[in-house]
Formats: sequence, C-alpha cells, structure tokens
Amino acid sequence: MSVKTLTIPLTTQGSADIHDITDAVTEAVAKSGLKDGTVTVFCPSSTSALTTIEFELGALADLRRLFDEILPANREYAHNARWGDGNGHSHVRAALLGPSLTIPFTDGRLTLGTWQQIVYVDFDVRPRRRELVVQVMGE
Repeated sequence: MSVKTLTIPLTTQGSADIHDITDAVTEAVAKSGLKDGTVTVFCPSSTSALTTIEFELGALADLRRLFDEILPANREYAHNARWGDGNGHSHVRAALLGPSLTIPFTDGRLTLGTWQQIVYVDFDVRPRRRELVVQVMGE
C-alpha cells in the first residue's frame, strides 16, 4: 500500500462560504498515481468543515439556512464571552459537520453519486486563507 499527501489551497469569504472541491480532490487522486484506495480530505481548522451535497444554489441555500436556524450567529456563546472574537457559532457549526471526509476510489475514479459533490464550508466570520490536507492511500 502506498500513501501520498497533497494539499488544496483555498481563499474563503467566511460566513458559510461553500466551495466545491470535487475537481481538486479528483486531481489529487490522479496525481497520486494510485488506482484503487481511499482519499481523505482534512481541514486543519476548528471553524470549517467538509461534507457532500449536490452543489446547486437551492441545496446550498438550504444548508446555510439550516445552520442559521439551529445555530444562529446572534445567540450567546460561551466562546464569544471568553475570547470576544464573535465566532462561537462557527466552531459549533464546524463540529457538527466534522473536519474530514473519506471517499473510496476505483480505477482512479471517485465513487461519488451522480449529484454528489465534495464541499468545504468555511463558517468563520471573516475571509481566510486555508490549506486542506489530502491523503491518498491505495495501490
């Protein structure tokens, strides 16, 4: 078994900025030279997360609305009281989705469904420069 580690740089706007990273992950698998295995994408950030969704304006709006409804930014957060940075909701939102995602690939192709894209969501309250870690394992 072989392991290859690559990165995906991103510039984000914050406030539930959603990026379709499917093509970048597909490219990382191709660059690895591996044919069959798994690819794990990890965001080393406590205010952003990864998931899959149909990358379509309606579905993206629904996802953003869900987070606004269950974890509104204007609620009191102990994190904000302690640090005063106003991103307590960002940390909790990110924790719900999680910092990593693993996708199998076969014959060099991700095994995603037809309408399934890999997305990165930056919940922080300001623009950020991010770098995702992509680890490809297989043969």
